[in-house]
Amino acid sequence: MPNTPLPLALGGLDSLQSAGPVLVWIVVLVFVFLECALIIGLFLPGDSMLLTAGIVLASHQSGHTQVWGMVVATMIAAIAGNQVGYVIGARTGHHLVARRNGRYINTRNLTRVTELLHRHGFLAVLIARWIPWVRTLCPLVAGAARMDHRRYTVASSIGAVLWAPVLLLVGFYGGGFLNRVSWLMPAVIGTLVGGLLIGTALGIRQYRIEMSRPTEDFDLERPTDPRPSPGVRPPSASSPTAGPIGPAPDCSTR
Repeated sequence: MPNTPLPLALGGLDSLQSAGPVLVWIVVLVFVFLECALIIGLFLPGDSMLLTAGIVLASHQSGHTQVWGMVVATMIAAIAGNQVGYVIGARTGHHLVARRNGRYINTRNLTRVTELLHRHGFLAVLIARWIPWVRTLCPLVAGAARMDHRRYTVASSIGAVLWAPVLLLVGFYGGGFLNRVSWLMPAVIGTLVGGLLIGTALGIRQYRIEMSRPTEDFDLERPTDPRPSPGVRPPSASSPTAGPIGPAPDCSTR
């Protein structure tokens, strides 16, 4: 991959260029882990971050080696984040706390993810990797619903192994074409990095607003389908956390 240095005129990007892949690695791995493990991940730009990282690495001479190393590291970060999210959900139990009139952390979205897991189990965890807000809520709900941990781990790991390289390599090889035009690469990187900074700032602000809303109790419900997924164990009658059966409300998509 040819190396196209960023123009000195773009002073704001010089630090990014000189910092090299180290800064990219730190930011990407932290964001990927948070998006898979904690509620704040709902408000972070995960997919666009990976695409941007691939493009930035394409501008470095060692980018080809770095991007494949980042693929492996991102897989590990995503798998670790999924496990942390599952443990948090398992410790929370069937009693989850939503936010009244919340944009993402609301009973509508929790109900959607719960029904998705009850009906499709393994496949739902696999597909959740590609849906941003579901990607964060799925580990929490899977843990709270007591989905079989081994099945969950296999499904979430396969999803991570497919998700990370696709986005990073699309960005990297797309950046290779941008490198052929001397002025285009720095312009695109500047735009993407600026967009990510703004998106992250707005996301953190929205997270603070969301968490300041009044709490609303949410009990995981048994699946309405009489044939539950083999990967999810419905609450037993003796379980103190078992909730009543009720229809899921309509909910809007993100």
